[in-house]
Amino acid sequence: MAYTPQSKKRARQSVRRQAVNKARRSRIRTHLRKVEDAITSGDKKVAQDELRQAQPELMRGVTKGLYHKNTAARKMSRLASRVKAMN
Repeated sequence: MAYTPQSKKRARQSVRRQAVNKARRSRIRTHLRKVEDAITSGDKKVAQDELRQAQPELMRGVTKGLYHKNTAARKMSRLASRVKAMN
């Protein structure tokens, strides 16, 4: 339990920050899921459009500290190669 005023404030801030990060992470996962769904449906044009929309969201997650830069790059690379390999 937080005891000092500073630790109480940090506890309040971490609760708010956790909510913001959770919403951000959820939005990123939704975009990635849309790309996955488009890939499994076999529609290359939709998959490319979804990939274009997912890219800035994922990179925004990097700048906000949700993901490491290389993790985001790896995810984007794998998705892009799967979209490119579609017929």
